[in-house]
Amino acid sequence: MFQRTIAEKVSCTGVGLHSGAPTQLTLHPARAGSGVVFVRTDLGPPVEIPARSSEVVSTALATTLGRGDAAVGTVEHLLAAIYGLGIDNLRIEVDGPELPVMDGSAAPFVYLIRTAGIFEQREARRLLRVRRKIEVVDGDRRISVEPSRDFRVTYAVDFDHPAIRRQQLVLGPLSPERFEHEISAARTFGFLREVNALWDAGFARGGSLDNTVVLDDERVVNPEGLRWSDEFVRHKVLDLCGDLALLGIAVCGHVRAERGGHEMHQRLVSAILAQPDAWTVELAGRRRPMPRVRWSEILRA
Repeated sequence: MFQRTIAEKVSCTGVGLHSGAPTQLTLHPARAGSGVVFVRTDLGPPVEIPARSSEVVSTALATTLGRGDAAVGTVEHLLAAIYGLGIDNLRIEVDGPELPVMDGSAAPFVYLIRTAGIFEQREARRLLRVRRKIEVVDGDRRISVEPSRDFRVTYAVDFDHPAIRRQQLVLGPLSPERFEHEISAARTFGFLREVNALWDAGFARGGSLDNTVVLDDERVVNPEGLRWSDEFVRHKVLDLCGDLALLGIAVCGHVRAERGGHEMHQRLVSAILAQPDAWTVELAGRRRPMPRVRWSEILRA
């Protein structure tokens, strides 16, 4: 019913998945109504980058936010933890251009937030309630959101690989507890045959079997195997949560995705913002919509 932040400051260190550079990350409590903001503390003066879709500068293999010459990459796993746990307000300080990848999932960030403690604030949460279907189609890829009493996801992936093939996951309602136990630990994945090309393009320099599920032409290379047989589609749901966080508001709707990814997720976010007649904004616990013009302007800011 009410907005939430963390109870105290908490930090961690790690390496960036694509840069391979060591990074320190610090989460700070933030006042109600301030939203989620990244701060590049290594720049002088520090640069604030709101976690909003208007700040997305790239969706190539990860979601990167930027403002001016400052950018922060691979934000989706932390944002997934924030969105999945229902955190509304947070100040995120990072001393480099990319967040630490940790184990390639959102679980370490969930642990970090749980360690700091979740603090309930006095102001009511805002909810974006979908009133009619919004859909984006690109060939055999599609993603949509339609009316639902709560946040639900139906997600399907289809890879021409014997360890993946077609996987579909139906989740609803996707509560914080369900996100934590069924989604947050799903790791990012990649294919061994693509590694050299990724390195040449400047990606995956911090990738390893400790933070990525790696597949050769036949199987999963990681000695410990998978955490779930359908870990691949679970990670796509994780990425979806992180990308939806860039709306800056919790969604009440059923998202359906077929062969999605960061680009399709962001296209859905853009389609939602472009169709304000398809949704209303409510205060949690109240079904009466807030004034449309005022809240659409806030969402587009």
